[in-house]
Amino acid sequence: MIQRLFSSFPDSWPGAGLLLLRLASSLPLLFHGIGAWPSGLEAGGSIFRLIELSCGALVLIGLWTPVAALALALLQGASAFTRHYDLMYLAAALMGLGLALLGPGAWSIDARLYGRKRIHV
Repeated sequence: MIQRLFSSFPDSWPGAGLLLLRLASSLPLLFHGIGAWPSGLEAGGSIFRLIELSCGALVLIGLWTPVAALALALLQGASAFTRHYDLMYLAAALMGLGLALLGPGAWSIDARLYGRKRIHV
């Protein structure tokens, strides 16, 4: 199923660029979610943080990248237009959308699970 979403899992310089894009889009979510977790949040805020943490973790390791990156883009886009009115959230949403369209790259769990396999005969 996931393999159909990508034409290939690029390695070398394009794969390194996708790895950096995954790091740049997921680490702020993880740091923000972990930093705000112990404080007294209402029920809606803690559910939002849990979704934020899980999307950030999935994008970081490259598992279910199109779904997680699209959820990341929706979360950051909603934050940009409803709560904060900050362009940094809009930039993070656009990075997530780009990552959902490009795929995880060769250095991801998706590539290990769904990438091309070599069969030695």
